Amino acid sequence: MTSALKQFEGKRYKLTAFVVMNDHIHVLLSTMEPYRLEDVIHSWKSFTTNRMQRNHGRSGRVWQEEYFDRIVRNQGEFTQKFNYIQGNPWTRWPKLATYKWLWPVNSE
Repeated sequence: MTSALKQFEGKRYKLTAFVVMNDHIHVLLSTMEPYRLEDVIHSWKSFTTNRMQRNHGRSGRVWQEEYFDRIVRNQGEFTQKFNYIQGNPWTRWPKLATYKWLWPVNSE
């Protein structure tokens, strides 16, 4: 999944942060014209579904049809979302020392 998220970074969107968890992901990004968020997410879902089906013999649905998006309206909300993404693995698994599916890597 991380390679799919990074594939068009700087071309279709600007990534600020992401975390890939065992059952969901969080991504903080801004799209670049003329790309729409719906199209970016569709490409991620399509690419990762095809890869999982091909490489791991999966069949059927991988992703839910719907997703939850939010417009970040100010710096305070941006900081809150960024910190939430960066802390998500430790909220679920507090004893982790590191988590490799987090970007940018938490430097604490």
